[in-house]
Amino acid sequence: MNPDNLPDELYTATGVRELDRIAIEDLGIPAISLMRRAGQACVEVLSNRWPAAKHIWIMCGSGNNAGDGYIIAGKLAERHLRVSVRTLGDIAKASPAAMMAYEYCLQSGVVPKIFDPLEVIDADVIVDALLGTGLSGEVRPNYQHCIRLLNDTSLPILAVDIPSGLCADTGNCLGAAIEAVVTVTFIGLKRGLFTLNGPDCAGEVVYDPLGLGDEVLQQVVTGTKKLRLQQLLDGLPIRRRNSHKNAFGHVLIVGGDRGMGGAVLMSAEAALRAGAGLVTVATHPAHQAAMLSRCPELMVRGIEASSELDPLAARATVIVLGPGLGQSEWSKMVFGHLIDHLSVSVVDADGLNLLAKQPLRRDTWVLTPHPGEASRLLADGTNIDADRFEAARRIQGQYGGVVVLKGVGSLVADPSSLDLCPYGNPGMATAGMGDVLSGVIAALLAQGMPLKEASSLAVAVHAAAGDKVAEDGERGLLATDTIAWIRRLLNPAPPRRG
Repeated sequence: MNPDNLPDELYTATGVRELDRIAIEDLGIPAISLMRRAGQACVEVLSNRWPAAKHIWIMCGSGNNAGDGYIIAGKLAERHLRVSVRTLGDIAKASPAAMMAYEYCLQSGVVPKIFDPLEVIDADVIVDALLGTGLSGEVRPNYQHCIRLLNDTSLPILAVDIPSGLCADTGNCLGAAIEAVVTVTFIGLKRGLFTLNGPDCAGEVVYDPLGLGDEVLQQVVTGTKKLRLQQLLDGLPIRRRNSHKNAFGHVLIVGGDRGMGGAVLMSAEAALRAGAGLVTVATHPAHQAAMLSRCPELMVRGIEASSELDPLAARATVIVLGPGLGQSEWSKMVFGHLIDHLSVSVVDADGLNLLAKQPLRRDTWVLTPHPGEASRLLADGTNIDADRFEAARRIQGQYGGVVVLKGVGSLVADPSSLDLCPYGNPGMATAGMGDVLSGVIAALLAQGMPLKEASSLAVAVHAAAGDKVAEDGERGLLATDTIAWIRRLLNPAPPRRG
């Protein structure tokens, strides 16, 4: 799935319901018409994805999601496919539109039956039309049992609008959630499809606006968008031929306590490959010789006294504080000396853990926590994964600057926006990835990009580089494998002249 083929705006369930209301009440589109369009969109995906399928099993609940399922059943029956519809919900509680869809299903010769957990599902494809975006709280036990049975069949599942049991707003699994091969989602992209458990549950996401144009979709402001790499690359400053190294900034990377020199080295190499003109590393004296041997382009200083940091910081355009920093007495000395004097900076890893112990606010820094570090920054026992969007906003509000909350669907938050990265893969769940990212952010800042733009581009290009490396397999992917691809992606082929 290429996420760039999907729209940029990401909606909450409330936002999508408002779009639905606008279509029905303001534009006068009957709810059953939208339901028919949704059903037709799913039928087309089913036919294209599984052209040889002869028997389709459709699971319906009691809401409008079930109405979509009934429409799908009727349309498939009209194509002379074998269709089995099973229900968990009470049809008497259905909306008028869903009741009309149920009647259409009956008229097409398909008679829904109550789901029997002991029944053998011998179909080619399952359609999940159990629960939609209106789900609040944990899935009821009988639905959880059904969802687990469907997942255990190992049959391919198409989810209607959203996998049942997945929270549309947060990507949380609400007790149990369908694990679909493809999800056909309607009107607006639900942000929960792209973070936390969303990608695992949704599979490939296919979008259909159900005939609603941009003039309708733009009536609901989301505040959350997907990052788009090519668009972000357009913001890279053009390099003049008459340039020198000082024109592209001087990055100082501070960290690497004894035994953790690799983290600061990876960050430094990434900064060089992402285009910084100069990179200096301030690290534990034990690592100085090894770093120069590995990467002679670096300037490396072994720090024994805090005063040795002053001339290095004075020359730096951007400071990265934290990779491999640790929390020893040496670490605290370095952190304590620099933290009150950071201007444009990136704070990562143990820099964040130490910051959590003495919170400060700066408008000129980028903080790059993973969920554990994010929880420590908030210091109130918050489960970050309960709502990653809210957590990112809270950290940004408390600490200022730009916050990059790492994870599946990494989030980039500043005071006015919250964007989600749709790139990346499980192979990137390995040591050193965050160190590489912090170096890339610093390099782009050093080259003159604003805080939010530099952070967004770094997050997107880092994740996209991981996807390129993963073309050879996710397992065994190393953080340093991404660095060469980061350089390549930051240097797209120039347009031909003449």
